[in-house]
Order: sequence, then C-alpha cells, then structure tokens
Amino acid sequence: MIQAKAGDTVKVHYTGTLNNGQIFDSSKSREPLEFTLGSGMVIPGFDEAVTGLVPGESITKTIPTAEAYGPYRPEMVADIERANIPADFELEVGQRLQMQVPSGEAMAVTITDIQGDQITLDGNHPLAGQDLTFELELISIV
Repeated sequence: MIQAKAGDTVKVHYTGTLNNGQIFDSSKSREPLEFTLGSGMVIPGFDEAVTGLVPGESITKTIPTAEAYGPYRPEMVADIERANIPADFELEVGQRLQMQVPSGEAMAVTITDIQGDQITLDGNHPLAGQDLTFELELISIV
C-alpha cells in the first residue's frame, strides 16, 4: 500500500476531542476533509498525524498545544468601545467577527464580554492553549 506523504491530496474522516472528552468537531456526518499534506491547510500536528498512513488505516493522536493552535495569549484580548462597531450589528457574547487590524489584515475575534459600551474581543483561536485528540481515518489518497 502507498503511504500518505507531503504533496499528496488526501481525504480523512476525523473526530476531535478536548482533554475532558468533549467533541469539538467531526467529519463523520459529512464528506471527509480533503487537503494537501504539507501545504499548511491544517494544523501542523494533524498534518503530521496523517503522514505515513495508508488508505483505510485509523489512528488516535493527541496533538500538543504547540502543534495545534498555540498557547493562549492574553495580549490578544482587548476592550473596545461599542462605537467602534457599526451600529446596525447585533452583538452577543460568543459571536465571531472579522476585524481589520492596523496592518490592514483581517483577523477573526470572538466577543467574550459586553458591559455597557465596552466590548471585550479575544483574537485567540477558540482552541488555543489546548491539547487536541483526533481519531483519524485515512479514506483515500486522491
């Protein structure tokens, strides 16, 4: 059998869980995830876990924070005035927004608190600071 290697486009079914067993994502009820190994389309640890598998092979792999979404960075949290967000936007805690940073790039943020005219935005990925466990099955090498 041919093993998956960098540059191969693969199809993978996965279920991702946190340390407490909570499922945060799964492809089981939809089409498998298709991506190219080594292209940066998935987190490094996921890419590494799939490399070397043969079609039909399954593994469970725990990916440490550093190979997932990185550490939680408190400096990525900021309070802004409600006036800085268009008035017609309905805001609620947990909502994800796209913000433009001073360099002009878009950045995803999560509203973590609303106190009067103060909105707290968190620019960390929602899974930052966590080890992630994936049950992986390589469906095919395309």
